[in-house]
This record gives sequence, structure tokens and C-alpha cells, in this order.
Amino acid sequence: MRRVGVIVHPTRDVSEPLAVVTGWAAERGVEVAQVFVLGHEPVLAPPTEPSRCDVLVAIGGDGTVLGALRAAAPAERPVLGVAYGSLGVLATTLPEGLAAALDAFAGGQWVPRPVPALEIHVEGRPARQVFNDLVVLRAGAGQVTVAIAVDGEPYAAFGGDGLIASTQAGSSAYTFAAGGPLLAPGTDAYVLTPLAPHGGSVRPLVLGAGSGARVEVDPGHGGARIELDGQPATLDADAFDLSLSPGRATLVRVGGEEGVFAGLRRRGIVADSPRVVARAARERNARGG
Repeated sequence: MRRVGVIVHPTRDVSEPLAVVTGWAAERGVEVAQVFVLGHEPVLAPPTEPSRCDVLVAIGGDGTVLGALRAAAPAERPVLGVAYGSLGVLATTLPEGLAAALDAFAGGQWVPRPVPALEIHVEGRPARQVFNDLVVLRAGAGQVTVAIAVDGEPYAAFGGDGLIASTQAGSSAYTFAAGGPLLAPGTDAYVLTPLAPHGGSVRPLVLGAGSGARVEVDPGHGGARIELDGQPATLDADAFDLSLSPGRATLVRVGGEEGVFAGLRRRGIVADSPRVVARAARERNARGG
């Protein structure tokens, strides 16, 4: 290894895990530099480009890892997500395990986890990618109208608050909160979840990696806005096509990370029903536990 690139949360104090990275690197003659993805992060190391790094270490939460994935994908560099604040779906390495994770990476003792991207195609423009979700939202009073077609066949058109298009990784975020399905790790699919559809019967739709979706948006008099991976964006088009691009980026896994379902349960995002919880409590009490 010659250089570690760090990407940091814009507001959290990351001095503790950063000291682990710099100390580890100093002992091995490895350079540490900083990759800027938002433009308003604190300057903590000399700047560099992702293509000049062996690995990008994202310190923060899942949002920081998403920024790292977007930066790393064109350069085909892996990302090690370090949870500093809360353990998430993408940021799974704890600061106390960071030195060991870097040792494993440097020694080739790591497993690449391919991360798919949802590609957004607007006619006449380069494709754009999201690793979590694309969200169409009404910008003011009134509804937006969304029409969805899959592989050229109309699925449904509806008025409502908008639409979420999510990858497997993003399915546990806004999609799940809006009543969409949770896609299990490794699922080669993406999901379209209507937001507050008015009338009709328009359920969330899971599409396989080989299927393409056409989305047409009528913003109405109140207008519509777009978010890509949680960041405000513009597409400058009322129609776009979606497709899944498998293995667009790579996460570093060294073993011992918390499982996705375990993390969702720990944070209360997925929970057992009250009846099951009450029964388990009674059984514990009966055993004297």
C-alpha cells in the first residue's frame, strides 16, 4: 500500500478514528490524504484524488460511505466504511477495529462486497448513478403525477407525493420508512415505492436486475424536486429511464461485521410484534430470568 484516502463526515469530530489511520500509516510508511466529496468538510489531511489511493476510508455514517462510493466508483477503488456516531448498513467497522481492518486489507485478507448502483438515463445526457435511492417529491401544494412502465409495459400512473426508486442497500432507509419492502442482502433487484398515492391500487414494485423502468413525472402547478442519495439535485427532464448496474462499487469486508438484519433490529427499525415480545418476557419471568 502506498496511500490511504480518507473521507470524513462534514460536522462530526473524527479526530479519534483519524488518529488510528494516521498512526497505522506512519508505522508502515503509508501516506494519508483526504478526498473531498462535499466541498465543506474540515481540512484534515493533504488533498488527493480517489484514483491515487489504494483504499478510501469513509469515517462517519452511511451518508459518508455513500459519498465515498460515488467518489470511488469511477476510479474502481474499494471503500472501508467506519461507523463513527452510529453503526449503519454500509458503515460497519467500529473505530476499535479499524487498525485490524487496515491490516487485513493490506495483507489481502478481505472480501470485496459488490455494491450495485441505480443508473438514471435522461435522453442526450450521461447516465447518473445512485447507491441508495432516487426520490421524486412534490415541491409545493398539490400532487405530482407519476407514470411507471416496466420493459415497455405500463404498470401504473398515480397522483401523490412522489416516488422512491431504491437499490437493495437503500431499501432499509426511506423506502422502508415509506412502507416499501426490505430487500435482503445480495438481492439482485431494485424497488419502486409510490409516496402517498391517491386512490387506485399502486403497490411497491420490485424489479429484477434485467428489467428497466420508464418514469414520467407531471409536476403539476406546485412543482417537483429530485433527491439523489439524499442530496438535492436536478435532472431537467420530466421523463427518465432506470436500470440496475451490478457491482458498480466495492465495499471492504474483513469479517466480524454486524449483519444487516442484526443492525436493523438493534436500531429498532425492524422489531418483533408486541405479542411476541410479551410472550418472551413471560417465559423469561417463568424461568426466573
